[in-house]
Parts: sequence; structure tokens; C-alpha cells
Amino acid sequence: MSLRELVELGGDRVEEHAAFGTRTTYRVGGTVRALVTLSTHRDLDELGPLIFASGLSLVPIGNGSNLLVADGEHEVIGIHLSGEFAQLGWSESHGAVVVEAGAGLDLPIAARRLSGEGVAGFEWAVGVPGTFGGAVVMNAGGHGSNMAASVTKVHTISANGPREWDAVELGFAYRSSAIDRSDLVTRVTLRLARGDAQASLAQIKEIVRWRREHQPGGANAGSVFRNPEGDHAGRLIEVAGCKGLRVGSAVVSEKHSNFIIADPGGSANDVYELLVEVRDRVLEATGILLVTEHRFLGFGERP
Repeated sequence: MSLRELVELGGDRVEEHAAFGTRTTYRVGGTVRALVTLSTHRDLDELGPLIFASGLSLVPIGNGSNLLVADGEHEVIGIHLSGEFAQLGWSESHGAVVVEAGAGLDLPIAARRLSGEGVAGFEWAVGVPGTFGGAVVMNAGGHGSNMAASVTKVHTISANGPREWDAVELGFAYRSSAIDRSDLVTRVTLRLARGDAQASLAQIKEIVRWRREHQPGGANAGSVFRNPEGDHAGRLIEVAGCKGLRVGSAVVSEKHSNFIIADPGGSANDVYELLVEVRDRVLEATGILLVTEHRFLGFGERP
């Protein structure tokens, strides 16, 4: 009954049988039972209890830059944060700059704004096409840094109510944290430093140039597999002869082997089958079992 109440009370904030896979950067995949857009804290206060009482799992969408959604419909509630949950602010504190970012805010937008204001230490994030919520859950990183380097607090909400996590409780590790999938991240606090705006903007320009030169365009979700210690997943995939390998509407990028590109109008299931095939071939060729960085919805096995 709570799902029906959520739909009725939510009005245009709740969309039933909503497109979900096409909201990801793969741009393929199925629908969810309901998609809830929360733009204000009042929305969260009003609809949150019904969301958690629905009995359905929550799947935050963010930019969908690390998510593969299986074809078909999924009995889950998708969550999209915007408005008040996509704001950015900062203040000086004891020689540092304390940054407050909403979980729905894009990392590249924050990186550019902070750099332009002479706040240094977050330039690397211009190359991560996700939002703060997803980035903190998976400890996203690149170009020599990651979320763990500057995150001091994270605010979440779950069926058990709101929670504030400190840096120790977050348990950051390589591409992971202690935050549970049932927790909805709402706000992230960073500790950064004052720097030179021109130097920061020059660093951002170089990161963008490097990514355009080395990484493919098209419908993809970034690196598919984590780098094993002391090696690179892309190299191992090439060793296994998988560069350019295709399954249906999905293909391993010729530009960077740790990327899978989905054809327009293609199938998420093809992407998944190709991912599993690459993993299996690498294991057979090298003895190394690659672990994916992706999150999955609707697939029985996590590679």
C-alpha cells in the first residue's frame, strides 16, 4: 500500500514504470517500478518514509556513469537527487577550505568551480563523470587521487533514519567504502586547501586533454574492471586478445581495452555478456580474475 501512497502523494515527483537504463551513460537497459525525484529536503522528509516503507530496494541513479541496468522492468525504486541536493558551498576553517557538496552534484562541475575560486586538491575529479553520492560510495578516483583523500564526513539516510559518517567509519578502500547499498547519500563534506586558481585550471585543462586523447567516446561507463595490484586491466584484456571483441550490440573499445561501448539502441544484456566473456578470457590467458568497477541492476551474477 505504501507504494500506491508514494505515487499518489508524490505527484509529478514519482514516475511509474520509468526509463532507467537509458538514463545511464551506457544509454541501454530497462525500466524501474518507480523513479522518485527529490529536489528539496522537504521532498525527502515527505516522501522518504513511504520510499523506505515500500519494501522495494532503492537504486540511486546519479549520472548513471557506473551502472548497468538489465533489459526489462525491475521491481525497485530509482532515486534521482537534484535541486537542493546538487548545491555546492565552501568556507574557510583553520587554514583549510571546508566544502559542502550535495550528493546529486556532478564532480566535474564542482572541480571546475572550486579550481576557479582558488580551492585546490579536487582537480582530478574533472575526469570523473559521476555525482558525489556514487563517487563516495565507490571511492571514485583518478589521476593520482580519490575521494578518500579529502572526504571528512558523509550524510546518509536509510530506513533506520539519518546518519553522519566520519572518515574512519567510511572505511575507504580501493573503489569501495563501508556505505551500504541501502543507504542514500545526501551530502558530502571535503577538506581542501587554498591554491592558485590559474594553476588549478591549467591542471584541469591537462586532465581533460589527456582523457580525450586516451579514452573513447560513445556510450560507455568508464573503466569496466579494477586494475589488479601492480598491473593494468587494459593490458591484460589486450593480452587475452579481447580488444575489439564484440557480442551483439556491445564491443570492447579499440582505443582503450578497459572500456565497453554500447551501440545506439543496443542491449544491456549484450554489454553484460561481453563483460563476462572478457573476464573469463583474461582468467584463462593470465590466471588473473578481474573484478568489475560497475554496479549492476537485474543481473543474477556480479562478475
